[in-house]
Amino acid sequence: MDYENILINYENGIAIITINRPKKLNALNRATIAELHHAFEALELDSTVKVIIITGSGEKAFVAGADISEFAHFSVEQGEKLAAEGQAQLFDFVENLSTPVIAAVNGFALGGGLELAMACHFRVASDNARMGLPETSLGVIPGYGGTQRLPQLIGKGRAMEMIMTAGMIGTEKAFAYGLINHMVAQEELLPLCKKIAGKIMNNSPVAISEAIKAINAGYREGNGFEAEVKAFGECFGTEDFKEGTTAFLEKRKADFPGR
Repeated sequence: MDYENILINYENGIAIITINRPKKLNALNRATIAELHHAFEALELDSTVKVIIITGSGEKAFVAGADISEFAHFSVEQGEKLAAEGQAQLFDFVENLSTPVIAAVNGFALGGGLELAMACHFRVASDNARMGLPETSLGVIPGYGGTQRLPQLIGKGRAMEMIMTAGMIGTEKAFAYGLINHMVAQEELLPLCKKIAGKIMNNSPVAISEAIKAINAGYREGNGFEAEVKAFGECFGTEDFKEGTTAFLEKRKADFPGR
């Protein structure tokens, strides 16, 4: 598929998705969300891709929000449909991928942009990044999972304040809150993400997939311990488990088949 709004590059088992709407500060419109869904779906099925990194084009923005012009005149029913379809098509979809997804936040991550970053498995940000959920300043609330994922990541009180004030926070505060895992100079952002991806790729893809499911279950289904027990047991039936334990006993590096 030819994409109009995103770019995809491949590098040693890593796929880098770049949202490429620089004139709109990479704002999410419906076409971009559809392209992102298609790209993530294709990469999930590609056995050569072990880690996905998503970032924005240029040096100003990761994603500076949703394209407000698309929904400024929506009805109640249209607004509800917009949120439901967007969550299913992209935000929940990314969160539940078995392939690890790292958000490389290279500038403004506002509204839907921050919601997309939060849907990724973790976040690394450049020191010029600014993050926030400004929706209440427009008379609406975050609709792509922001009211749920932000409290999970930084706590209820801080999330309440960020959403109610519609303000932005910088990288240092985001790091202190636990919203991002690392903060670096912009030129170090992708190299660090690739370095982390390399460490991830040393480990079992099957075990990583099961870990993602178990972690997410604790937030979504309320039975994370049960999910962990089931996933732990399933690992014992995989080729990766046999290879990992054999390599450990033989004092060599494991070569995981990913099955």
